[in-house]
Formats: sequence, structure tokens, C-alpha cells
Amino acid sequence: MRALARTCGAIVVAGALAGVPVAAQDGMPGNAQGDVAVTIYNNGQSLVQDERQLSVAAGRNRIEFPDVSARIRPETVTLSGPGIAIVEQNFDFDLLTPDKLMDKAVGQSITLVRTNPATGAERTERAKVLAANGGIVLQIGERIEVLRDDGLPVRAVFDRLPPNLRARPTLSVTVDAVNAGTIPTRLSYLTPNLGWTADYVALFDAAKGAMDIQGWVTLTNSTGTTFTNARTLLVAGNPGGGGGFRQMTGAMDSAGTGSNDRERLGDYYLYPLAARTTIANAQQKQVSFLDVKGAPAQSTYEYVNRWLGSSNEAVSTASVLRFSTSRQGGLGDQLPAGTIRVYMRDARGDPQFIGENNIGHTPMGSAMSLRTGDAFDVKLQPTVVSRTRKGDSRWVTKMKYTVTNARPAPVTVLLAQDGLHGDVRITDESLKGERISADRVEWQVPVPANGKTDVTVTFDTRY
Repeated sequence: MRALARTCGAIVVAGALAGVPVAAQDGMPGNAQGDVAVTIYNNGQSLVQDERQLSVAAGRNRIEFPDVSARIRPETVTLSGPGIAIVEQNFDFDLLTPDKLMDKAVGQSITLVRTNPATGAERTERAKVLAANGGIVLQIGERIEVLRDDGLPVRAVFDRLPPNLRARPTLSVTVDAVNAGTIPTRLSYLTPNLGWTADYVALFDAAKGAMDIQGWVTLTNSTGTTFTNARTLLVAGNPGGGGGFRQMTGAMDSAGTGSNDRERLGDYYLYPLAARTTIANAQQKQVSFLDVKGAPAQSTYEYVNRWLGSSNEAVSTASVLRFSTSRQGGLGDQLPAGTIRVYMRDARGDPQFIGENNIGHTPMGSAMSLRTGDAFDVKLQPTVVSRTRKGDSRWVTKMKYTVTNARPAPVTVLLAQDGLHGDVRITDESLKGERISADRVEWQVPVPANGKTDVTVTFDTRY
């Protein structure tokens, strides 16, 4: 069946195509869309609004709208216009292909045209299609024949197009019109498979403690339809009814409270594209929306011990890039969910990739910690020095955290002890820490160049 296009050198439909859409519009050559506006959400859903001029007769009219999304949600369709009301609607998504055409011809007769490769002479004969399941089986007179992919030129000629096969995804609507004439209408519907994400490219300069960051909108269209010369509006946020963006380990240390003059719609931010654009099917398109130079940033190291336990060996700390989205001393904008890819210049001045991570939707004014990878030279080993039972529901645990630094410059490591469930008190510590929450304590551990630092802490746990 998949070799049909090779087996039948050409597939021809005889006669005029009687199924030409009644209301095909000429928004662009070869495209029946009118004035299209597309609102694209982060969750892969989009709202399409297509304004077309329709010619109607008084009373009932069956109107066809080709070039709608092949993934249209028919239950979301609305058609508005002066003096019309929808009676019924159907969506035909069984698209015309050589395989589908032959499949629909099972039980019917077609014409085979065979060409003699030596003389070029053509011979025609009628054949009844018996099967098109994994291969094409024909009855020609009294014999049964299987079309083979043997390289001999043959083409199939069909008498007509099946009524339910469409060259393009088509929505048909039956309307009641009060008056005859040409009326402006707006067709609106939701479709999946048209979405956008934000992608960021950051160039970090450790010596200057700054980074340049470029933000890109990445549009992805797999609806089966091209939206031509569309007014495009991007919405940052996750409205109900779709899957949300999964936040990875790019942490928001504290949520911001800043705001700017960017347009909002309810709880969402709007990013209109400056000019109309064509969003082709099976295409990714990128448009810049953020360009910041010299924003303050700092490279640090971080290790989180998930419970009061030991590790058999030293473990790499995480390389972390810290920055802010605040107006003063930061990026000065909110960040839609996406991926931040970080680069640094090597000794030759060439930018090299050093890591990436995903972030969730981030308000302006937020403090960010972007984990970009594992540190090669900065490691930490937690060790349980002693654990003593003081009663039925009380334990005293002494921990030692050994931080090593093989770099030729001193570093500071953020050490976090997590998982402090219950009533956990610190009775002794060699370095003053900060209680971040009931379950977490943090220490800023200075480590000399080519050296190490031990931090000891005693935890009194009551359950």
C-alpha cells in the first residue's frame, strides 16, 4: 500500500472536480483563509480567528471552509456574521492521498493505463479493485492480478473523487441567512499542536560578574495547516484545559513582586509579534523578544544533602548561575517558561556551551538560581560522625561535611541540609547557618584555593 505511488506511476481523477469548496476565499494564492489572527498559548492550544467574506442565499446554505487546522476542535467552532445562524457543522479530516484514494475505490472499477517501455505505446483496460490492504488486488476480466512494484510504467485513472476525501482539511457549516448577499464573517476555533516556548541564550562573563541574555520565542506548528500572513499574539501562562509546563531544576529562590508596562490579559502576559507572519505547517519559527546586556550575574556552587546520612565518596557540587529579573540590577522583565542555555568565552575568546536548564514562568523581580551542571573540581562528602539514641522518639546526630576545592582560586559553596522533618534543633555548629524553613538549613562555606573546609553540625531530632 505504501508503495502505491511507485507501483502506479500516476494517479489521475477523470473529469472535472465537482467537489470544489462552495465558499473558497482568496486570502492568499492557493489558500482559502481570509484575514487570520492567531493567539498561541504555552500549553500547545491556540485560538484561530479567520475573517472571510461569504456569499449566501436567503434561507439555508451549506458553506465549506477549507484550510482550517487539521487538528481543529470542532466543538469549539463559532461562526459570527450579520443575519446568519448555524444549523449544523461537520469537519472532514480524511485527507486525499494516493493510498486513501485506492482504499476508497475497493469494490469499484478503475482504468489501468500501461505503457510499453520499448515502444511507448499505451494499453488501457478496466479493473475492479478487490483489496488495497498491504497491496493492491485487481480483477481484470476473468483473471486476478496483484499490482507489483516491478518498475514497469502503469497508472490508475479514477472516474471520480470519493465524496468524503478532501485535498485540504475542510469544515462545512449549514447556516440560515436572513438575506442574500455577501457578508463579513468570523470563524473562530481552538486547535492543539500550535504552541510556543521561550528559549534563552546567555553569555556569562565571570570576570565582570555579568551576562548578556537574548530571549527567543520558538513557534512550532504541527496542525497540518499553514496560517498565512497571520496577526500573531503569544500568551505567557497556562490556561486551564491543557498540560502545563514542567518546571525542572532552574530554581526561583524568591518570587518577584515587580511589574512593568507589558500588556496583560487576566493573569497572563501578552507578547504580540510586531509584524504579520506566516506560520507554516511542520515548521519552527523563532522571533526575538528579549535582549539585555551586562545584567549582574554570579557563578556559585551548591550541594543539597537530602537527609542526615553519609556518602561513601565525595560528590560534585552543582554549578549554579545566580541572577535577578528585577528592574534594578537585573533583567528588568518577566520570563516566560523555557530553556536557558549558558555560554562562556574560552581563552581564545570563542563562546562555548557550559550548560542549560528549564525555568517556569518567572515574575519580574525574582531571584534565580540556574543549575547548569556538575562542578569538576569542587566536591563535598557528608559523613555521619555519630548517631545516638536519647529516648523512644529522640536522636542526636553529629554530621561532618567535607568540602574540597581543586581550583586555583577560593570558592564559596552553598551547603544545604534538607529533610529535617519533625522537631529538629541544631545544638552545635562550626559555621553559623541560616534556617530557611522548618525542613532546611543552609551554610555559606568558604573554601580556600587548592584546599578544603570541614563543617560540623549536631542535630537534636524529636519525633
